Amino acid sequence: MIRIDDAVITAQTLEGRLEGERQVEIGPGSKLTPSAQDFLHAQGVEIVRREASGQAPPTTTLAPAPTPAAPRAAGRQAFAGIFCPNIVLLDSQNRINHAEMERYINWLIEAGVHGLYPNGSTGEFSRLSQEERQDVVRLVCEVNKGRVPVLAGASEANLRDVLKMAEYYASLGVDAIALMPPYYYEISTESLFEYFAEIAEESPLDILLCNIPQFTQELSIDLLERLLPYDRIFGIKDSSRDLPRLLNTMNCLRQQRPNYVVMTGCEELVFPSVLMGASGGTIATSGIVPEVIVELYEKAQSGDIERARELQYRILDLINLMLLGVNFPEGFKTGVAARGFDVGPARASSSASEQEYLIKLEAQINCVLADMGYPVQGPRACPATNLPPIVGR
Repeated sequence: MIRIDDAVITAQTLEGRLEGERQVEIGPGSKLTPSAQDFLHAQGVEIVRREASGQAPPTTTLAPAPTPAAPRAAGRQAFAGIFCPNIVLLDSQNRINHAEMERYINWLIEAGVHGLYPNGSTGEFSRLSQEERQDVVRLVCEVNKGRVPVLAGASEANLRDVLKMAEYYASLGVDAIALMPPYYYEISTESLFEYFAEIAEESPLDILLCNIPQFTQELSIDLLERLLPYDRIFGIKDSSRDLPRLLNTMNCLRQQRPNYVVMTGCEELVFPSVLMGASGGTIATSGIVPEVIVELYEKAQSGDIERARELQYRILDLINLMLLGVNFPEGFKTGVAARGFDVGPARASSSASEQEYLIKLEAQINCVLADMGYPVQGPRACPATNLPPIVGR
């Protein structure tokens, strides 16, 4: 019999230590994840639960039969690289433009993005109706046809609707859902824990948590650590723009779950994050220059430091133009338009001066894209930069 006292025991833990033993003794403070229980049941291993000092003697049980779960098309190992939080293209009537969306999704996949992330912040999920959010994910899955994993945003105003969306997305073949804290009403840390724990127990799909304190409550590292026993929650996407926090997240959580996925949601941090071990990122700029962002990730991953550093610095002007000085995500939509797609009207209201600024912004974005080596159309009055192209090399 082997004895394990780890706070969280996963299937990976058992694979490395069991070595043919037919009984495993679990300490009183240890938590078996669902994957660990499934593994023990499949191997026919008995669980001996050791009680705290002074209590009843150990009890022996067989691991419970695994609970059937929705099949995973891609597997958790596929959640690495660059996932594009795509914008939603609209027609002249402010409805989802299905034909142009199909062209855009195919373009992103062919340009090399490693995954798709519909209904993220860049996709303006909060400005879409529930039916439109479902329509966007259905369209993405139909066009994708399993070529890359799909991470669907399932953040809703209440737990019941989150689970309803998760069930619908599972029926479409989505690989996992992205989930941020419930918005508008701030709730206590204990309530946040119960919220995510209940969803993790009931969701038919794996869950990537989202920390985006600009828009909702921050997910503390302590809270993430408390949620580690819930095997459905396989990682975190961090959009806090805080590199020390990202590093501490990886350092803390991967000590207990080495395969815990940690992705950055900030393009300015792709290179240092991946260099330090991040799994990748959900990067809005990949919807405009997917070739550059994918190469940045791949060069950082392979250790080509000079090329990765060059690409990281060269995207800064573009992200600053699209992110600052304009309602989010209108700058990114202007960038997608500059790449030749009909983005349609804005869902958010804007003033006359803001609309005028967007016209100037288009010319500035065109200049940056031209410097990168992209063929561009439309107005531009570019200062001479003498910068070498970074695409087509």
